[in-house]
Parts: sequence; structure tokens; C-alpha cells
Amino acid sequence: MIKIGLTGGIGSGKTTVAQMFKDKNVPVFTADIEAKKILDRPEVSSEVSRVFGVKLNSENLINKTELAKIVFNDGKALERLNSIIHPKVHTYFERWLSKQKALYIIYEAAIIFEKNRASDFDYTILVTAPEDLRIKRVMERDDITSADVESRMKAQWPESKKKELADFIIENINLKETQQQVNKLHEKFLSFSDK
Repeated sequence: MIKIGLTGGIGSGKTTVAQMFKDKNVPVFTADIEAKKILDRPEVSSEVSRVFGVKLNSENLINKTELAKIVFNDGKALERLNSIIHPKVHTYFERWLSKQKALYIIYEAAIIFEKNRASDFDYTILVTAPEDLRIKRVMERDDITSADVESRMKAQWPESKKKELADFIIENINLKETQQQVNKLHEKFLSFSDK
């Protein structure tokens, strides 16, 4: 089974691209969604609350907005949070992977290159889009300011650095063209898995 790492900076549209692969019946593991589920486990929420001094809400869950303000403005805090969450995501992924029967799977995550995880995959895909479009998308999606988006962008590597490392690049500006790029890669991965 071929493992494909799908990544892209905030607002690039990697989730949209992942959905296009899902629509082709390709199994997709979305690390960010699993990380949020793990963060909602009571034992993890209380650990993160202790480490970062973020209060729990009435359901004993971490206040994610408050946590985001801390970790996206402090690289060391983000590293600490990742060191709590990411090993648990990886364990869950290994279990998920063992149940898959497809010719190839997609692992979608924002920080594959930042975490030096590219070697875990046979190929990597980077989803890109112009920075102004990415900022606009995230402002609309998360109802936050451009300054908030930019502080999150600073926590990730610039696209130029990721482009040098990616095996394939999907430019996600126009959905019809994005779909065509996904179709081509899908055919390519199926042909790789036939060999």
C-alpha cells in the first residue's frame, strides 16, 4: 500500500483536496481532526490545562481559542503542545492504517515537513495558494482577523521551503483546475501501485 502525505499551509485548501481524494474512495486520515478529538479527551484536556494554565470549560474541555492564542504566538509552547498530542495521533494512525485495504492512502496534516515526517511516506503532495487568498479563506472560515491568520502562518514553514521538498504540488486557486490536478495524481498513484 502506498502512503501519501498531503500537506499545505493554513488556508491552502488541503482539506478540500483531501475531500476530492475521498470522493474517489481513497481512504484519508486527517491528522488535524484526530488531534482535536484527542485534545477533547478528559485526561488530555486536563494535562494541557495544567501545562499551559488554560481553564477548562463547563464540559471539562480545553478552551481552544485561548490555547491557540498562546501556542501560535510562542514557538516553544507550540512544540510542547505538539509533543503531547502528536505521539497519540501517530499511534491512532498506525491502528487506522492496519485496517485499510486500498491501493493507496492519504495522510493529511499541516506540518509534515516541519516535523520531519516526509520520510514516513512514499510521496508527498503540497497544496499551495497565494498568501492573500489563504488569509481571506481563513478569516472567513474561522471568523478571525488577518493578524491572527498571519501569526498562525508564522508558526508554519513558508511555502517556498515546502515546495523544494514536495514530490507533487497542487495549486488550489480554481476548484475545477484543482480537481483536474487531483484526477491526474489519482491515476498516477494507481499506476504506481500496479507495479
